[in-house]
Formats: sequence, structure tokens, C-alpha cells
Amino acid sequence: MKKLLLLIMFCLSLNIQAQDTDSEAVKATIVNFFEAFHKQDTIALKTMAKGDIKLQSISVNKEGKSILHESEYGQFLKNIASIPKENTFEEKLLSFNIQVDGNMANAWTPYEFWYNGNFSHCGVNSFQLMKEDDAWKIIYLVDTRRREECKK
Repeated sequence: MKKLLLLIMFCLSLNIQAQDTDSEAVKATIVNFFEAFHKQDTIALKTMAKGDIKLQSISVNKEGKSILHESEYGQFLKNIASIPKENTFEEKLLSFNIQVDGNMANAWTPYEFWYNGNFSHCGVNSFQLMKEDDAWKIIYLVDTRRREECKK
């Protein structure tokens, strides 16, 4: 009975260790995504996504209604490349909440966005990723954007 219990505990520890390793790999993918984003490195950004993924952003208009803005990843890459080099922008990730199940992961990352040194907005990114050939790829990204109730 002791051997069986030890075997079960060993298997559980391996599973937890594998999830921790995957969580760290997911986090690294997102950190690398934002490093490439800040450098306007569209070639690196292309390699981090699986195909021409859809991007969505949820905000509230002046009338208080929720607005869903959708764009294709290819257009996002063109927009990033077109930002003049003299302009600076930084999306500061405040924390990570990562969940992994097999070859699928979700990462919830609250953020602040700064443009030319000035606070622009805050919100949360929700990344959906899949594991392909031992690499995590972004398959979907939705975020929220607001100017109120931000921690600065």
C-alpha cells in the first residue's frame, strides 16, 4: 500500500511540475510577444501566432455602451510597423494568471499602456494559446481598454 501511495504521489508531482514548466513557457511566449511588439519586430510577432488570428478589443463609448472592435493579425502587424520610430509606446504587464490544460493555455494579463511617456489606458489581455511542436502559439487575443479605475 505504501508503494502505491508513493507511486501516486510521484505521478502527481510530475504532473504539477509539467504544468509549472508549461506555465513558464506560456509566460515566456507572452513576454517575448511584448518585447517584439515594443521593438516593432513584425517578423518575430508573426512567428508567435498561429495563422492570421483575430484580435478583439472591448471598450465603452461615451454613451456607456460596450463596443467590440475586431481586427485581423495581418492588419495589426501593419499598424505596428507604421508607428513612427520617434514615438514611444509601452504596454506594462502588471501580473500573469496562467491556466494550462494539455496543449491549450489561457493567460490573463492586466496592463497599463503608455504612449510617448504619457498614460493612455489600462485593461486586461486574455490570450488563448496552443502548444504546437513544443512551442506555444497565440491563437486568439482579446483585451479591454479603459481610462477609469486604473492603478497608476
